[in-house]
Amino acid sequence: MSADNLERLKSNETQPKTLQYLWYGVPLVLMAVLILMLLINYHKSFSIENVINGLNSDFVIFLLIGIFAQLVDGTLGMGYGATSTSFLISFGIPPATSSMGVHVAEMFTTGASAISHHRFKNINKKLVLNLLIPGVIGSIIGAYLLADVIDGNVIKPYIAIYMIILAVIIIRKGLRKNIQKKKTKRIGYLAVFGGFMDSIGGGGWGPIVTSTLMGRGRNPRYTIGSVNTAEFAISFASGVTFILFDGISGWPIIAGLVIGGVIAAPIGAYLVNKIPRKPITVLVGLLLIFLSLRTLIKLFWV
Repeated sequence: MSADNLERLKSNETQPKTLQYLWYGVPLVLMAVLILMLLINYHKSFSIENVINGLNSDFVIFLLIGIFAQLVDGTLGMGYGATSTSFLISFGIPPATSSMGVHVAEMFTTGASAISHHRFKNINKKLVLNLLIPGVIGSIIGAYLLADVIDGNVIKPYIAIYMIILAVIIIRKGLRKNIQKKKTKRIGYLAVFGGFMDSIGGGGWGPIVTSTLMGRGRNPRYTIGSVNTAEFAISFASGVTFILFDGISGWPIIAGLVIGGVIAAPIGAYLVNKIPRKPITVLVGLLLIFLSLRTLIKLFWV
């Protein structure tokens, strides 16, 4: 039996119905609690007047960014944070606000993505559990440093350079042919690093974790579904950290990304094994390079 078939059997092994329901229930409950918390603590920001004023052309742009970024992430297993952050920074949104907005939005979009991937049986549950706690630890450390220690404007060019590096990784992984599966050692360390860089740079969990695991020959379908599912916990941890240390700002950004991401999540989970990955991967990587170069040009030549 092939390695892919073995992974498929492990991924879809029979579990009690109670545990099956938890894969749907936990994300839904946490998202409901988050909505309640935001409404209680930031109800003044959601007044009728503010909501009407916020529903402008910028909101439509944020909505489209959310849809596109989630389609990229849901089908490739990487790129939501990198894509949305690159777009937001290129539109002049400060790094801390961009990263905060992206990670708070991801608390909802990754929850929808996790439910969708479970619905389409794209998950290796053992891999998800191995990624969860280390990834959460790394994301909390990175979010705290960016929210309370590091000056976002100072690191803005470095984030753009980091995004270019991520784009190169995405393209390189996309162009590689299928390779023989090898055992992945120290998954915990990989998850810590991925979570940390994701919080600091506004993206990186997928390009670092997904690309590494797929580079070791893991089945793309279950790798993408599992990494996206674990990302819910990573995003929730970093999002809560941003809220505690830096508060909420720019709700139209968050709302646009959330609504767009939730719309696109089930579509991405369905398409994960239906579309040619190589050309889309290369196009996404080239897009990130273009956006990051645009940001650098605006910083140093405008």
